[in-house]
Amino acid sequence: MSSSWTSFGGDLHLDLTERRAAGAGLRAALEDALREAVQDGRLAPGTRLPSSRALGEDLGIARNTVVEAYGQLTAEGWLTSRQGSGTTVAQRTTPGPGRRTARPAAEHRTVRHDLMAGRPDLSLFPRTAWLAAARRALATAPHEALGYGDPLGRIELRQALTDYLARVRGVRTDPDHLLICTGVAQGLGLLCAALRERGAHALAVEEYGLPPQHDVARAAGLATVPLPLDGAGARVDRLDARCGAVLLTPAHQFPTGAPLAADRRAAAVRWAREQDRYVVEDDYDGEFRYDRQPVGAMQALDPERVVYAGTAAKSLAPGLRLAWLALPDALVEPVARLKSLADTMSPVFDQLTLAELITSGTYDRHVRRCRLHYRRRRDRLVAALAEHAPHVRVTGIAAGLHAVLQLPPGSTPEAELLARAGAAGLAVNGLSWHLADRSAPAPDAAPALVIGYATPPEHAFQAALDALCELLRER
Repeated sequence: MSSSWTSFGGDLHLDLTERRAAGAGLRAALEDALREAVQDGRLAPGTRLPSSRALGEDLGIARNTVVEAYGQLTAEGWLTSRQGSGTTVAQRTTPGPGRRTARPAAEHRTVRHDLMAGRPDLSLFPRTAWLAAARRALATAPHEALGYGDPLGRIELRQALTDYLARVRGVRTDPDHLLICTGVAQGLGLLCAALRERGAHALAVEEYGLPPQHDVARAAGLATVPLPLDGAGARVDRLDARCGAVLLTPAHQFPTGAPLAADRRAAAVRWAREQDRYVVEDDYDGEFRYDRQPVGAMQALDPERVVYAGTAAKSLAPGLRLAWLALPDALVEPVARLKSLADTMSPVFDQLTLAELITSGTYDRHVRRCRLHYRRRRDRLVAALAEHAPHVRVTGIAAGLHAVLQLPPGSTPEAELLARAGAAGLAVNGLSWHLADRSAPAPDAAPALVIGYATPPEHAFQAALDALCELLRER
């Protein structure tokens, strides 16, 4: 009986058994299997096939059967055969059935200047330091680190983060209450699922925020209830018992840029205590404040009622997929259980490397370097707008990696402004994109853009500024 696979420097699945069962002869079954492999792209043009003797041995069939199948497929144009060169898959000019073709060039929008918010300058990633830390971490890692581990994450990183977050952000936690996740989105999804299990039906969110986070909450079965914003942050006095938790960005509201006032921090924690609810603190860029010391994490007000979410996406790179939750005691078990069901645990080597980077002090030095770099970027943005588009107001505190540019009432409508930006090769978002309820009318009719001034590498930043100022120049 024939096998269903062969190896010729790489493995190839050839299912002859089902074709034989359907009544095909052995040669016809082999021809059909090879023809299908060429058609669906598993055998790419130019691929050299095994010799008839080798394929026959792999499949447990007579060599002559393979020779005849090769001959038939060569005659049909699927294969080519040359004396001394063996048999290869023929070059074809048309894509095989089921293959996706490239979209026409007209469907692609050319982005010359990327000013999307929420992204760091990836050219700042400390490649040399990361590589050195990875080598040290791998050299000293215990053998058990390479196996299946605790869904909470590696103890080395949880211990390093416990010390770092206490020192830098004032977070009160310990390794047993920290969970490492592959991004804040995953952490929020796990948390919302755990709250849903506990009977929650809704999550209160800020009126403007990050739409993918709202999608995560809804995917976990929670409705989102927007809270109005003003100059002091979210109106937490509008919280009610319908919500099992509230998601806040208290250090630097995303995207409007206002910090949550002290009395509102206290009020949110008081609501959580009295209603047996939780506050989720997304501290996405708490390390980047430029005009003063950053406000400490509100988690310290009540670690049993505030879930702290942090990330390396802004300080290092989103591609690392490293984030963390500092959880109240009652949520550790359910969230860790859901994490183990989602993906068992987060990748080990990057956890060990980040732990080494933090404990060696390299991470602190890198953050300080980034803070100076982004502060200068923001200053250049503000200065350029003051000179070339003085009617535009930069709102929010001097912090983070983005700014909101508010245009006067009666200016070019936001949708038209975004269309012009796209035509000019500028990738930006309007403030209205961040609405938690985009079906409702925007609270403020004045157009505004959310500008990620961290995104372009240094050599491209001035050109991006020039293009932005040209877009916003009064006409």
